[in-house]
Amino acid sequence: MATRPRTAIALAPMTDDHAPAVMAIYQQGIDEGNATFETVAPPWSAFDTSKLPAHRLVALDPRRRVVGWTAVSRVSARPAYAGVVEHSVYVSPAVRGVGVGRTLLEALIGSTEKAGIWTIQAGIFPENAASLALHESAGFRVLGRRERVARHHGVWRDVLLVERRSPVVE
Repeated sequence: MATRPRTAIALAPMTDDHAPAVMAIYQQGIDEGNATFETVAPPWSAFDTSKLPAHRLVALDPRRRVVGWTAVSRVSARPAYAGVVEHSVYVSPAVRGVGVGRTLLEALIGSTEKAGIWTIQAGIFPENAASLALHESAGFRVLGRRERVARHHGVWRDVLLVERRSPVVE
């Protein structure tokens, strides 16, 4: 099986200017049905306020078009969980399989570790094999399966809880 060549991308902090492209890529992932329980991308204002500003990145192709993004949210306002975040990573279908997701995830890991965040976690549908493989390759491990945790389009769905515990942040 031939592998696709890596795409030359640049990373940049996510800004309001990126909102239309970020929301379009998010909606593409939603429409595919195995990325999230969401059924429609939220308004930019809700997305913007729910994500930590220091850990939001976009991937830009050579024409400076957004082809992917990653962001994190706090899992709790309690001080004990200050070093634990939940993340999302989405890549445009046009550039999947060429390293965009891996580049975004590696940059996110670096960003969070510099900030003293010790755990990055996510819930991934078991059917999303590509996302599970990406996360495993970046050092995430499956902690467990949340069975029938919620309905998605009227169907009960399981979610695998994955996390990456930083080896450098104590």
